[in-house]
Amino acid sequence: MTDLIRRDPRAEWIARNRLHPLHAAMQPQQTQWMGPNGLIRKNPHALASGFIGPAGIKRIDRSGAQQGTGKRQSTSVEVQSPLHVVEQPAFIIAVVPDMVGGRLGSHDKDVLGLARGLAGQDGAVMAVIFGEHKEQSFDTAGVDRLLQIDGDEYVGYSPEQRVLALRALESEYSPRHWLLPDSRTGGGELGRRLASSLGERPATRVWQIKDGQTLGRAGAGREDIGQATPRLILAAPECAEPVSETRHEVRQVTLSVHIPRNLPRIEDLGSVAVDPAQIPMAEAEFMLSGGNGIKDWDLFHRAAIALGATEGASRVAVDDGHMPRARQVGATGTWVTARVYLAVGISGAVQHLQGIGACEKVVAVNRDPNCDMVKRADLAVIGDAVEILQALIERVEAYRNGAKRDAA
Repeated sequence: MTDLIRRDPRAEWIARNRLHPLHAAMQPQQTQWMGPNGLIRKNPHALASGFIGPAGIKRIDRSGAQQGTGKRQSTSVEVQSPLHVVEQPAFIIAVVPDMVGGRLGSHDKDVLGLARGLAGQDGAVMAVIFGEHKEQSFDTAGVDRLLQIDGDEYVGYSPEQRVLALRALESEYSPRHWLLPDSRTGGGELGRRLASSLGERPATRVWQIKDGQTLGRAGAGREDIGQATPRLILAAPECAEPVSETRHEVRQVTLSVHIPRNLPRIEDLGSVAVDPAQIPMAEAEFMLSGGNGIKDWDLFHRAAIALGATEGASRVAVDDGHMPRARQVGATGTWVTARVYLAVGISGAVQHLQGIGACEKVVAVNRDPNCDMVKRADLAVIGDAVEILQALIERVEAYRNGAKRDAA
């Protein structure tokens, strides 16, 4: 016997060739590792209890049959992240999220992640919201304290009254830092009004805070401005990683300081209806996107009108002439950040999936349950696109007609 280690050139070539069917099998896989917050992460694809399916893909055995037990094991075991509790915070980091639609958006969660980094272990992150909300995940977003300010005076566009409420919070809690999203949906304007009221000079379009230094975008995004971290920060999207590995107490707090009533100088006339077709895709919140699986494009357009959605399309649909080039979604078209992205008849090419990576919720309608778009989607409907779109139009029209009858 020899102690010499023999090389296998073919195995080494397969390990380098990502397109080879056996490439994944040649890769060393970690079974577990420690996350940034001390949690042990496990790789389910490296488990020994698996089998090779008919398509040559390794499947995880969740039934127990491979171990000979014959008993099906539950796959819905909920893993609770550690609870972070701050009884007596040394200081407060106040965050005023936009809460568009009564929920935390991706920009809001980025700002809360930035606040979590500033708070550390001794401070507490306080989220300040106005009116009713529908959010259920403040605990996993990094919120230690929740201040909900209610009243008819905060309904609609009321920046002056909201500044008075934030001034009351300033006098009672004296936050070490104020953080707001530098957005067009309220945070940018409210933050600048608050800065003027407090006599603070804010840092705007902030994308990084490190070692007491703050970096903000300038010059149409081509330059950075560095400065010592101020009290008031208007943060850009993707300024920090959202909180993902801890749960927080979300203790309800109130204001004991009286909030003065503002004499309104601004009249809110309500929302103005906008044609969804005129909204740039990069700014659309609700998108209906069609692909090669759409056989009736007139029905697709009628569905977009009924839903009030901005239209988009895959590259295949654009190349076939069904939609203009300006409506192409993906890495080779337009990157979109919709709150809801409804993909109908789109298989999910890698360029398309890259273009919708920042969308909050993706709904897929497709005949193929194994396509990449269905795997990416938060909700998938398997079936014929024409039948589903027709049923969707009928449901929406019935709902609106019922609402009109109730109003009458």
